[in-house]
Amino acid sequence: MTASRRQILASAATAAASALAVGAGSAQAQTAVGGPGRSGRPAGPDAAPPAQRARRLRPGDTIGLVSPANATYEREPLEIAVESLEALGFKVKLGANVRGRYGQFGGTDVQRAADINDFFADDEVAGILALTGGSGCNRIVDKLNYALIRRKPKFFGGFSDLTSLVNAIHQQTGLITFHCPVAGSEWNEFSLQHFRAVAMDAQPALMQNPQGERGAHVIQREDRISTLRPGVARGPLIGGNLAVLSSLAGSPYFPDTRGAILFLEEINEYIYRVDRMLSTLRLCGALDGLAGVVLGKFTQCGPGDGNFGTLTLDEVFDDYFLPLNVPVYRGAMIGHIKRKFTVPVGQPAEMDARAGTVRLLTPAVV
Repeated sequence: MTASRRQILASAATAAASALAVGAGSAQAQTAVGGPGRSGRPAGPDAAPPAQRARRLRPGDTIGLVSPANATYEREPLEIAVESLEALGFKVKLGANVRGRYGQFGGTDVQRAADINDFFADDEVAGILALTGGSGCNRIVDKLNYALIRRKPKFFGGFSDLTSLVNAIHQQTGLITFHCPVAGSEWNEFSLQHFRAVAMDAQPALMQNPQGERGAHVIQREDRISTLRPGVARGPLIGGNLAVLSSLAGSPYFPDTRGAILFLEEINEYIYRVDRMLSTLRLCGALDGLAGVVLGKFTQCGPGDGNFGTLTLDEVFDDYFLPLNVPVYRGAMIGHIKRKFTVPVGQPAEMDARAGTVRLLTPAVV
């Protein structure tokens, strides 16, 4: 064995011993800043904290606007987002780095995480909403101050790439978070109605697709639901964007799905990639012990050019979800669509797969 080889092995042994020492002394190593061994509590689902609910949002409240994912390259989208929130009756406070840019991201990792931490610490701010989705939230999920969030729970919402943050915050702190429109979304009457019911009026809301919208057709063709396996189930709502959720697998920020109603949505992914992401959830055990599954919109998820020999989405969903023997339905108004539900992550709910409904069992805010 060469000297260099011996040196490499010795270094590896030292690193392994250090890792074991850190694991054994993790309670002493924890700090106020989140992250593996730094979350203020032991990582893992067995140590999940009790649920916390934020105060409901009210007209006149201040919303902290953050950009934890993509940069906003033009002024107008930010102006529209601010004006939209003001039209809903809120005051708006911009994060210090909301106009920031680092590559495609809305500022550096430290800057984007700091805006979220600062708003949780700011007593003037009643809730925090993302400006847009995109990518990059996984880069800051270990930089949030989860101990602070536990002490000062507030409304926190967004969708798409925000899937990582809404699930991580719930998993690490117990705070009910919200898979909901971002500030730059189209705040149409449907989306606004559901947001108000869940986040502002504290209603045990019913999430059901529009009924009887036939248009010029003899039957309803849009926003239909399809039942894969009928039944009624109860459990906490967990999920979001499939690609983002599956990318958290194996980390302490991945949610506890045991006994949960898993909701999923996706956009612009080939079917074989959807299949691979679902296999990741299956292999990491996230599909074991589910109470039920609600599939939202899988927008523009097709076989791709020249791949028409692939499985269909119907076949992929059947393969992964029918063996679970739990209620499953598809087509819920969740995802990259104009009209969308506000889904509280971690909130107990009841789903009816035949009716295509999800009803909150209690209000998600206080």
